[in-house]
Amino acid sequence: MEDTRKLNASQLGTKKYWDEFYALERDNFSKNPEDTGECWFDDNGAEERMVEFLVENIGQEKIDLGTKVIDLGTGNGHLLFELYENEFAGPMLGVDYSEESVEFAREISKSNGCDDKIKFAVADIFAPDWNPGLFDLVLDKGTLDAIALCEKTLPDGRRMVDGYSKVVEKLLDQGGIFLITSCNFTEDELISIVETNRLKVWKTIEYPVYEFGGVKGTTICSVAFIKQ
Repeated sequence: MEDTRKLNASQLGTKKYWDEFYALERDNFSKNPEDTGECWFDDNGAEERMVEFLVENIGQEKIDLGTKVIDLGTGNGHLLFELYENEFAGPMLGVDYSEESVEFAREISKSNGCDDKIKFAVADIFAPDWNPGLFDLVLDKGTLDAIALCEKTLPDGRRMVDGYSKVVEKLLDQGGIFLITSCNFTEDELISIVETNRLKVWKTIEYPVYEFGGVKGTTICSVAFIKQ
């Protein structure tokens, strides 16, 4: 049976694409400080729903306003800025393998006056020696989607997407939450990629359901996992 989780490689899975993308966004921002760049999945309201989900679950597990957060593939840092606007005041770190992305996020953070609250760093999350510590909350909004489009493989020959759950496990403290949003995978596919003996489904976010040709589904999905 064909593995529907395997996606064809695309330029969206390359560092070159994202460096060029964020270099352009930085240039636009330098000319217009109101232009803080693309908000991924904005059409689906994904970022808003993710933040609402976290706010609604304050007091459950390790989610509170002082939660220690890391955002994987942070891009322009928009998701972390939204958390900050919603009074999340714990340590926040956004990481990305694109230097242009990180510089852009830092520039926005400085202009917002929150550069002392939210930190950004260039990182290869698959590097064995990368160890930023443990976090209560790990976020991913479209990063696994991009990783799945990468043609590179892990040292053992596996696809990078197949090693992603171990990266998350390494970052999450016991009882920590991993909240991920994807537009490339169904909810079932996403769960099959992420779930391990220690990462288990905790809750999901509901989105509008569409029906086409007698088949029902959504254009996006968000799943929260807990590290046991």
